[in-house]
Amino acid sequence: MAVPEAVALVDLALKAVTAYDRPDLAPRLRQTKARLTDPVVRVLVVGEFKQGKSQLVNALVNATVCPVDDDIATAVPTLVRFGEETSVTLVREAPGTDGVATEKAERTVVGLDQLAEHVSEAGNPGNRARLTRAEVTLPRKLLQSGLALVDTPGVGGLGSAHGAATMSALPTADAVLLVSDASQEYTAPELEFLQAARKLCPNVACIVTKTDLYPHWRRIVELDERHLRTARIDAELLPVSSALRLHAARTQDLDLIAESGFQALTSFLLRKVVGAADDLDRRSTSQDVLVTCQALEATMRAELMSQNDPEKAGQLARELEAARSRVDGLRQRSARWQTTLTDGVADLIADIEYDLRDRLRAVSRDAEQLLEDADPADIWDQFAEWFHKQVAHAVAQNFVWTTERARWLAEQVAEHFAEAVDVTLPELRVAGGSVAGLVDPLEMPADEKFGIGQKLFVGARGGYGGMLMFGLASTFAGIALLNPLSVGAGLLFGAKTVRDEKKRLKQRRQAESKNAVRRHIDEVTFQVGKDSRDNLRRIQRDLRDHFTTVADELSEALKESVAAAQTALKDDAERQQRVADLEAELERVTGLAERARALAAAVGSGGPT
Repeated sequence: MAVPEAVALVDLALKAVTAYDRPDLAPRLRQTKARLTDPVVRVLVVGEFKQGKSQLVNALVNATVCPVDDDIATAVPTLVRFGEETSVTLVREAPGTDGVATEKAERTVVGLDQLAEHVSEAGNPGNRARLTRAEVTLPRKLLQSGLALVDTPGVGGLGSAHGAATMSALPTADAVLLVSDASQEYTAPELEFLQAARKLCPNVACIVTKTDLYPHWRRIVELDERHLRTARIDAELLPVSSALRLHAARTQDLDLIAESGFQALTSFLLRKVVGAADDLDRRSTSQDVLVTCQALEATMRAELMSQNDPEKAGQLARELEAARSRVDGLRQRSARWQTTLTDGVADLIADIEYDLRDRLRAVSRDAEQLLEDADPADIWDQFAEWFHKQVAHAVAQNFVWTTERARWLAEQVAEHFAEAVDVTLPELRVAGGSVAGLVDPLEMPADEKFGIGQKLFVGARGGYGGMLMFGLASTFAGIALLNPLSVGAGLLFGAKTVRDEKKRLKQRRQAESKNAVRRHIDEVTFQVGKDSRDNLRRIQRDLRDHFTTVADELSEALKESVAAAQTALKDDAERQQRVADLEAELERVTGLAERARALAAAVGSGGPT
């Protein structure tokens, strides 16, 4: 839930800007309060198929929510969050929203016993119902802290469609739990997914499930720890048994609860995930309130100085005017931070497009070589699956690089702007990372049939020419037109004609399949490239608006300070009273600033949440 002291501090700051007639400072504080009152801390539960993700979510909330069965695989993400009553809502977002919640979303309430029919492969194969997610509310203490668990479809590695879609959701998640059972050590796709997840999400934990089924689970944990060290992946490794946890909850056996390993997992979620979100709330709120206090103090101190020493008011006004001019320069297009932002986005778009084209060209070359070495009709199913995985892998890797570069660019812009004022980066939302829903799947080109009837016809046509040619030649030697030599020649020519026709059809299939691959690659390049450009332009607008707003706030504060410094009070009694009022107001603003600093100091010190 929202940090109470942070909310109270923002409310106090809003009262202050209203009392001191500074409406220009209110929008930042209202945004801060809106962020604080959105308590959701999203945790993605990801992993390969049939690794125990759904059972893990059920064990965490001590309820049979997500469908679990040997023959059931999750097809639709299921979000489990706190609610006073148990409910299930199916959400279908409009196309083109990237799964982001919108007012136009179609929401359908169903019973908990009907959830499996909509979110599993058995009831909704391939998500043919086009559901975005299912939302489940439960009255659970663990979820009351704001925790929201998202049971995702099996990723199938970074190079699968589900994996790429999950990858695109990582930047908006507060934590990721990678689930892998104790039957085997980490695979290469799992480690690759972990490395990408660490770049996109602040908290990643590795969960080893089904320890109750595999006696050698401790050896698997040791091997997994070694793999993590070798790959230089900093993530906690937690072995658990969901079945043991659910049985212990039913029997209220405290020893079994401890043996299940869920105490460590719950501690991680509350301490590292929810606690980290609260710390971030404290830091960001503290800074936003401090910026507000600095703006209020600047105006008050300028007026106080002019009241205490009217002779220096003119000089102070000139200094403040010069400072305001410098701040105004930050909003001009020639300012360094805007130049850095504009040039950086242009360079980044070019780099991202080149990287995407380069990755997809490599996939295209490999695909064409495979089609050249075999008959597409014989390998098409396996080829199409491999091809889609390679394309999804290339797009996902391009998305990871886009996210990293976008954050780097934001930091570069902030460094330029920090020369004038202390600012933090806005929350950057990077969407995309998946070709699902953007392009149609690769289809095998229509093949010309070459059945027994066609073979007989082609063979007869070739055989007739060969028999006629040799038969006519044999008549000059006094031999009949039909003789063993001419018949044999006809059979040979017929067989050769059939082979040549089969070769021609194979070459045609290869050429058409290669063209289909090229068209698909072109479509992916076009759609994903458009997605990346839209992402970066949205980031450019967000950064531009954020820093322009900060510059406006600072400029307005200096403007007020200039006006106060230029105020000339002829009545000494009124001036003395105003000095006393200003000193009292400064003391109150200073106290507000001290509370903001104390809020930031509470980070990591076990402050209340």
